[in-house]
Amino acid sequence: MTQTQQAQTQQAPTASRLFEPARLGGLELPSRLVMAPLTRNRAGADGAPGTLMATYYAQRASAGLIIAEGTTPNAVGQTYPNIPGIHTPQQIAGWRRVTDAVRDAGGRMFLQLQHGGRVGHPDTSGHVPLAPSAVRFPELLQTPDGLREAVAPREMTPEDIEATIADFAAAARGAVEAGFAGVEVHSANGHLLHQFLARNTNRRTDGWGGSVAGRIRFTTEVVRAVAEAIGPERVGVRISPGIEVNGVEEGDTEAIYPALVEALAEVGPVYLHLVHAEPDRPLFRRIRAAWPGTLIANPRLSHEEVASDGGGRRAEALLAGGADLVALGRGFLANPDFVERLRTGAPLNELRPEFLMYVSGPEGYTDYPALHPAPATGAAPASAGPRGGRPPAAA
Repeated sequence: MTQTQQAQTQQAPTASRLFEPARLGGLELPSRLVMAPLTRNRAGADGAPGTLMATYYAQRASAGLIIAEGTTPNAVGQTYPNIPGIHTPQQIAGWRRVTDAVRDAGGRMFLQLQHGGRVGHPDTSGHVPLAPSAVRFPELLQTPDGLREAVAPREMTPEDIEATIADFAAAARGAVEAGFAGVEVHSANGHLLHQFLARNTNRRTDGWGGSVAGRIRFTTEVVRAVAEAIGPERVGVRISPGIEVNGVEEGDTEAIYPALVEALAEVGPVYLHLVHAEPDRPLFRRIRAAWPGTLIANPRLSHEEVASDGGGRRAEALLAGGADLVALGRGFLANPDFVERLRTGAPLNELRPEFLMYVSGPEGYTDYPALHPAPATGAAPASAGPRGGRPPAAA
């Protein structure tokens, strides 16, 4: 679809809750529209973000909240080439450049902490991947030398599990040091925490597997450790009930997620981020009823929905269905000023998918045009949130 066709398709929006301010813990958000975490493979070989990543995120600082891309809490957790980390001084310093740029542009950021588990390869990380059980990833994996067959992961010992929990807590402290307002613990999309939840990837018979209580334990303990490290008002959690990607087969979705949500509610993170949220699904309604905090909903969009309005209509439906905030992804990829375009009904840039992942440089990353040139300088508004330390207490 051309930009002319998009302009004809998209209609100017009416008054919308999507553009109302909201509160998230100690943060004042200018809108309810969140930029979802989006892997782009633009970090350095050492996992440190550079100037290009700082430019990319600063361009998108008008989002109500940016959740930065999945970032590894330790070396063995790396998924793909040029994924950022948050476990070395160089990586923390690189992310500081990013958060400084976003703050200067008036934005607010959380960082997603993502451990790949069996979704990783020694050619990329230098380590044999760790997983709940020694169940090989069934697909090819991207490495610095191209696609490779996965290797069998090593089943985590109890000591590995405790060390990994500690790594998540240390990574959260590193994220605060780097200037993030908080972190999102990634327990979705077939990565390590999700692998503990799923029956086909968690075949353990000890206290970290077997029953529902055993399989939710790792996610719960990671979130607890992170919350103790930086405060629960700085912590979110992402889940993807029934989303069987990266070879994950949960087996008992309707049983495991209510139990997980109840356990997480006792820890008290500031938000729950629900992937492929559909307000008409009974499980969505059950989770909404059980979750006492902020619910961020992330819809699954068709190509037609992305091309027409970037998901704006679906976002409205999710807010009407009980979500507090809505996370959208692909609209932000091609539109640095996506919020303004949705607010005014302006046409959207055409996405160039060939530059999404496993490429380098600014093309298809920082070269998408904005409706209006960004000012050369400008002070961050008061709502941008704290640079470090704890956010102010909620009113």
